[in-house]
Amino acid sequence: MRLFYREGIRAVGVDRVIAEAGVAKATLYTHFPAKDDLAAAYLEHVDLLWTASLTEAAEAAGPDPRARLVGMFDAAVAAAERDGFAGCGFLNAAAEMQPGDAAYEVALRHKAAVRDWVTGLAAAAGATAPDDLAVALTVLLDGALADGALQGSARPARVAKKAAAVLVAAALTTEGEQW
Repeated sequence: MRLFYREGIRAVGVDRVIAEAGVAKATLYTHFPAKDDLAAAYLEHVDLLWTASLTEAAEAAGPDPRARLVGMFDAAVAAAERDGFAGCGFLNAAAEMQPGDAAYEVALRHKAAVRDWVTGLAAAAGATAPDDLAVALTVLLDGALADGALQGSARPARVAKKAAAVLVAAALTTEGEQW
């Protein structure tokens, strides 16, 4: 998992995966007939971990959906503070893969699922345009992860959290007002 995340899917050969995992080539190919299958499995595992991190960060902010929309950014801050942080594994993988590749499709499904979850939070918070707020917040989250990797810093995620608070407040200002 860390090989694909830190070095990229295309940069890591199957022989290196086998050597690092300490398994026989036949065993690897029995479970993953192609490297794309292995990459997709890697992303499915990361999906479970990242979704749990987002959910835990949101829930830690309290029961108010508005607070949860902002609190989820704490997951990005925590991720960016870890050694070896290399940004969003899904965006990194999607940049390397082609539409139709199994790994690319896992990345798309993950991004759609996160956006749907954020849309649900936005609707529960009373946003007049929950889809728009979800798009804005998930783009902000993705940007914080990408810029955090480039800067080698959690600062973009911290600043993104402040911006998220402004966006959420703006989207929830007056009932009936379109954001």
